[in-house]
Amino acid sequence: MAKNDKKELVIIGAGPGGYAAAFHAADLGIKVTLIDPEVNPGGVCLYRGCIPSKALLHLAKTKEEAMKASEWGLQFEEPKIDRKKIAGWKESVVKKLTEGLGQLSKSRKIEYVQGKAKFTGENELEINPEKGKKFKVSFEKAIIATGSSAMELPNVEIDHKKIWDATDALELKEIPKKMLVIGGGYIGLELGSVYASLGTKVSIAEMTPGFLPGTDRDLTEVFEKKEPFKNVYFETKVEKVKITKQGVKVTLKRKKEQNKKFDCVLVAVGRKTNTQNLGLDKLGISPNENGFIEVDAKRRTDHEHIFAIGDITGEPMLAHKATHEGRIAAEVIAGKKGAAYDPKVIPAVVFTNPELAWCGLTENEAQEKDRKVKVVKFPWVASGRAAAIGENKGFTKLLIDPESEVILGGAVAGKNAGSLIPEIALAIEMGSTANDLALTIHPHPTLSETIMESAELFYGGATHYAL
Repeated sequence: MAKNDKKELVIIGAGPGGYAAAFHAADLGIKVTLIDPEVNPGGVCLYRGCIPSKALLHLAKTKEEAMKASEWGLQFEEPKIDRKKIAGWKESVVKKLTEGLGQLSKSRKIEYVQGKAKFTGENELEINPEKGKKFKVSFEKAIIATGSSAMELPNVEIDHKKIWDATDALELKEIPKKMLVIGGGYIGLELGSVYASLGTKVSIAEMTPGFLPGTDRDLTEVFEKKEPFKNVYFETKVEKVKITKQGVKVTLKRKKEQNKKFDCVLVAVGRKTNTQNLGLDKLGISPNENGFIEVDAKRRTDHEHIFAIGDITGEPMLAHKATHEGRIAAEVIAGKKGAAYDPKVIPAVVFTNPELAWCGLTENEAQEKDRKVKVVKFPWVASGRAAAIGENKGFTKLLIDPESEVILGGAVAGKNAGSLIPEIALAIEMGSTANDLALTIHPHPTLSETIMESAELFYGGATHYAL
């Protein structure tokens, strides 16, 4: 890498936001320098997050479906768990994808630097490469895309042996007999489900009254009917965690304290932004009270030539939001008129079994805002496809403006919910009405029909379900 020469665009962080911005900018004719500690692009999502967790969740679901098939007359023996082979397969998926991104980066002639960077001035960076000495470069424009990392609890020290964070859990170093997961959000539920499927007796401790705080309760109730955990402690605080020779002693407190022993504890209480050690003070930029860097619709910070995208710019902390923001920032930098971040909805998916997905206005939000909506819900017990695959406990829900009939929000609970929710998201982005969905012919027999029939319910009754 040529040192001390001026770079047209530097991007700090090569996760789903950073590499998407780099690739799109390069496609638009911009010379890009992409900086990240890993050997290839991918970020937390590919190396230690979305991809490895979903690979393991797929394995868990495969096992569960095989066992369930015995109810229908297809009997399998109890699966044998080969931990090392599973871990190797998961790593091969990560390796394939990250190496693929490395090749895409090279094919676009992106200058990739393995290392870390921080601002030393408004147009200058100090780069600390993985190999070699530190050096400085100047730049015309920059994008900050450093993402987030696991949040810690003040009274629980992660030792990576008996007290884990999500990265430790994904390494599959062992399959403990008893595990406590602290946190009933999507990370805790997903990783807890993986280990439960592998034979661990998993318990959950959550401070709020239910799983996935803030999510509509009818969605979480579908999961609760099938949740694979040994014990669930709601409205419970973890007071103390102590490693002993016999395992990990945990003091839980609800109305009174109780002590429990586990082989290991997984801390999954959320994520925090990676805004430290970036030299933001050299730019006069300070994260807000929630730890986020404030940006405008163009993804610009207070400095017009410096942009920020992804987790560091605010909720929701989702890879697909970061990717979209990265592409917007690249287009703004390339001078494309009208480029701006203005999504109506950002879909969210919890990849448990069953999957839970939602987008747009939720029932909780409608109540908080005193927004008048008509909620229509099609139960999967009335779906031919759901019956054929043994998935009759789910549902598809739409929130519709009662006067304009425009779709405002939606949710799906059940198999492949994450693949169904984009149709509802598209309907909202397009300003579609219930009638638009009801009159769109959906293939039979598929789970997608439940979206069409939910829309039909707005007008009284669906083909396969009467109110």
